[in-house]
Amino acid sequence: MSPKLANQYQSSEQYLASFDKFGIHLGLDRIKQLIDALGNPHQQIPVIHIAGTNGKGSVCAFLLSILKAAGYRVGRYTSPHLRDWRERLSINGEWISEQDLLLTLEQVNAAIVPDQTPTQFEVITAAMWLYFAQQDVDIAVIETGLGGRLDATNVCDRPLVCAITSIGLDHCQQLGNTLGAIAFEKAGIIKPECPVIIAENDPEAIAVLQSVAAQRNVPISVVSAAQRIDLETASWQGFTYPLPLLGKHQLINSAIAIAVIQSLRDRGWLISEAAMRDGMAATQWDGRLQWMEFSLNGKTCQILIDGAHNVAAAAYLRQFVDETFPKQRKHWIVGILNTKDQAGILKTLLNNDDLCYPVPISNPAATSSSELAQIASKYLNNPPKTYASLNLALEDAFGDLQPEHLHKNELQDVVILCGSLYLVSDFLLIAESN
Repeated sequence: MSPKLANQYQSSEQYLASFDKFGIHLGLDRIKQLIDALGNPHQQIPVIHIAGTNGKGSVCAFLLSILKAAGYRVGRYTSPHLRDWRERLSINGEWISEQDLLLTLEQVNAAIVPDQTPTQFEVITAAMWLYFAQQDVDIAVIETGLGGRLDATNVCDRPLVCAITSIGLDHCQQLGNTLGAIAFEKAGIIKPECPVIIAENDPEAIAVLQSVAAQRNVPISVVSAAQRIDLETASWQGFTYPLPLLGKHQLINSAIAIAVIQSLRDRGWLISEAAMRDGMAATQWDGRLQWMEFSLNGKTCQILIDGAHNVAAAAYLRQFVDETFPKQRKHWIVGILNTKDQAGILKTLLNNDDLCYPVPISNPAATSSSELAQIASKYLNNPPKTYASLNLALEDAFGDLQPEHLHKNELQDVVILCGSLYLVSDFLLIAESN
């Protein structure tokens, strides 16, 4: 880190926090100016570009694991992070070191002209392009941050393949209030001469995606969900593979990943079916239908954590819980940002006999627990209390567990924490400090 920067900031997190004040401003002018000053490192990297409302992180996780198993050096860029800024930039699953992130941010900082005010996401995205280029990755799997057309990742003009996952109503303030409008923003990652893989979606969204692809004269493949063979195995177009990630929605996400890999194979990338199976088997994706053992006041239980933060994701989560635990009492620890459809999410998650523990999130845009409790009370027989902290809600949820509750194989109750990846992050900090 340069002396000037080191005198002001003690860590990469502190430096990146200094850009919070610039908020979220979609557009490519600032990021283009910044990476041009850095020598356009994005042009040195073969890219798979992934957009979508739900599932893009899972698709990226599958792709990373498969390409790594095939012997490639794979960069992955994802957001938001759960524990540390460093997890957003990884190579073969290993986070960038704090030292390397500081050194990379120093170079980005030096490239910012005095009258330029890049956003926080633009700064970390510029650092990603520079780091992956300097580390000479064979390929990078890049997840959009918000939308696609005006997202800072969309400076890549020659991706190898693009994929668009499930599209739903989310970030409507920035992207639009209809599926068609949101699909148009996601379709912004479609580039000439770049194959496009898209998930089966609502007809309104599909029509927009197909129209944009036709305008740019690129081939488009609409992928349907894989078939479940058993609890841990799926099959898509005759290819059978392990599927370790939980939930029916991973049938479509895994199929998209396989289709992307097949597109690479068709153009000469050396990826064997054995590597595809090994990669799928090794895939991990924290904070999404993830079981964690948690102890509090001498009592230990398994908690299901999931970052579901829109109505579609909440529906996937509720479906999984109902199918897996049809008779158990459900305890929902929920925190939601005020930019989300709180009523829609809570209505989708909650049944009358459930228990709900609304909590605040460590985020300026958090919905208050009292407001969440007021909304949740419409859907519950037992109106929820309000909680000043996640710790207090966890104490009550544990106190309400039936005595027979042991672990996830003998559950009398099931505890689910969801509503925001920021809440998942808060929980992980508590869990890992215990």
